[in-house]
This record gives sequence, C-alpha cells and structure tokens, in this order.
Amino acid sequence: MARDMSAMIAAALDESALRPILFFEGEFASGWVRIWSGLGDITWTGQTWTGVGSLLGLGAIEETQQVVAGGTTVSLSGVPLEMVALAIDEARQGKPGRVWLGLLTDAREIIADPVQAFTGRLDVPEIADTGESCTVTISYENRLIDLGAPRNWRYTHESQQALAPGDQGFAFVTTIQDKEITWGRG
Repeated sequence: MARDMSAMIAAALDESALRPILFFEGEFASGWVRIWSGLGDITWTGQTWTGVGSLLGLGAIEETQQVVAGGTTVSLSGVPLEMVALAIDEARQGKPGRVWLGLLTDAREIIADPVQAFTGRLDVPEIADTGESCTVTISYENRLIDLGAPRNWRYTHESQQALAPGDQGFAFVTTIQDKEITWGRG
C-alpha cells in the first residue's frame, strides 16, 4: 500500500543516520493513552506523549495487495504488578488504537508528519507474569474484521423500532410481502 509522506520525511530517509520512533495512541475506559518509543515526554499533535523507551514493543504490521483484515500487538514490559489490574480493568474491546512511524532530528524534534502505520480496534489484553514484573500485550484488529461478522439487523418493523423507536417506516412491510401489484395498464 502506498503511503503519503511529507517531503521532509522523504529527505530524512536519504540521510545515513536515521532516528526512527514509534507513537502509540489507544483509548481506554479512563481516556486516551499516548506513549512513544523514546525517553521523557515529547509534544506532537498538541498532545503530550510519554516516553517508555525500550519497554514498548510492537508486533508485525503486514501489508499486502489483497484486502485482508490483519492485526498487530502493542506490548509494554516491566509493568509493576500493582498496575496489572488497572491495565486489565481499563481495556475495553472495540476501542480504537493507532500506531505512527516517525523520525527525530539530533535536537529531539519530530520531523514533520509521521506516517500512520496501523489503525485498528482493541481485541484482547494478555498478561505475562514473571513474578516481579509483567508484560501487558494488547491485540488490535483491523476494522476489516467486521466484514465477516453477521449482521442481526433486518428490514422489519421490530428491527426499526430498536434503531429508531416510534418510526413507522417498516410498519406495513409484512402486509405487502405477498401482495400482487399490477403495474402499468391493465
């Protein structure tokens, strides 16, 4: 899949010393979590991103020519045990998450317009416990996964009432389903 990238990023890719960084943004029950793969806080898009350094891990992001609903994982290692319950309680299936790939200058400035590498929805969190610390891994699925899910909505009065109570748009569908209509001249 072709990516649109700014001229500044294209020029930076030609340099011999690259400083790639990752940004992750995910929505949880208490709000948005924004972390990046460096140290300390950094400001981008008007938001403050917390640096987690090498503790941030990202699964493979695969792109193909076919329409495929791929996913990825975002993991944070070295999580203290008291924070594990919070991570599990805050995760809500279906909440959005995004990953960007960016580049830094020597002065720790972000080269304009990092490229969005993945967007999807939270699937399930997993915990790997070592006794002293944990690794929290959250799976994200591409929205295309919904294409395979069955739809339970029907063109009936009952389904319409669930979506828009009081709407009479489908009230007479059952009475006309077997009706024979003569069209044009008789």
